[in-house]
Amino acid sequence: MKKISFLVLILGLYCVTVKSQQRFDTTFTPHIVEPLFDDSTAPVICIDSAHNNLHTLGGGFSPFARLMKANGFQVRDMNSFVSNREVLLGCDIYAIINPLHESNLGNWRLPNPSAFTTQEIIEINNWVNEGGSLFLVADHMPFGGAAYDLAHSFGFEFSNGFARLKKEGSQPDYFSVQNERLVDHRILVGEIQSVTTFTGSAFTYPEEAEIILSFKKGDISLEPEIAWQFEDTTKTIDLENYAQGALMNYGKGKLAVFGEAAMFTARDITNENGTFKVGFNSQLAPNNQHFAVRLMRYLVE
Repeated sequence: MKKISFLVLILGLYCVTVKSQQRFDTTFTPHIVEPLFDDSTAPVICIDSAHNNLHTLGGGFSPFARLMKANGFQVRDMNSFVSNREVLLGCDIYAIINPLHESNLGNWRLPNPSAFTTQEIIEINNWVNEGGSLFLVADHMPFGGAAYDLAHSFGFEFSNGFARLKKEGSQPDYFSVQNERLVDHRILVGEIQSVTTFTGSAFTYPEEAEIILSFKKGDISLEPEIAWQFEDTTKTIDLENYAQGALMNYGKGKLAVFGEAAMFTARDITNENGTFKVGFNSQLAPNNQHFAVRLMRYLVE
């Protein structure tokens, strides 16, 4: 596939470009897809807002919070992180969604330094090793770069590009049992046959990881120097042996690593083609709510 063709497709109806206007869907009504936890045992999901995150509890990830509250979780904002694991002691799941280094605020071009200090990475790594559950999501460039060092401490390596499945048209990416990109796992409970993503990143993974969303040969990632600016000379990676979603046990804890954020929330995107619903509220993602709840359940089991 020529890069110019990829450019036409990736800037299609459902992709979020720097020229798009986006807002979280305040009308989103979550589904109750699992029995509620008892109030006395409800697990706590702490959503990070201390690393210039694009998605936070009060912003882009509020639909995720509503879905989880409806299904029995407690959800809290984590708006500070000193290099001390004590800040994580009240969390069952630490959710880090699209962190960003301060140098890339309003500047989505290379380089994309780590959003985390070395000491923070050590503390998060130790917390997971001792029994915590980390939910790490890093979208397309520049977020893959910002999360690279943290993910690498667990054996994952983000590509920091724009990844997509090999397909025709501008539809979002369907990872399905049928196309062999949705890998069978107990979190699918024999019911979830597909999961939809909306232009994210890809990553390599350690041998012990369990792949959920798998790329195949012919799927590609473009890795530009400036986000959403693609040229014929833009670096291209074939995504054979890459993933966009994976789970892993780590010491006494667990990891869920994903390369796309819109799949876990509900947004309205407006661009030159009109206004479209992306994520939980999209008719093209009928299973994403169920998948998200089952994923969080897995992390606290």
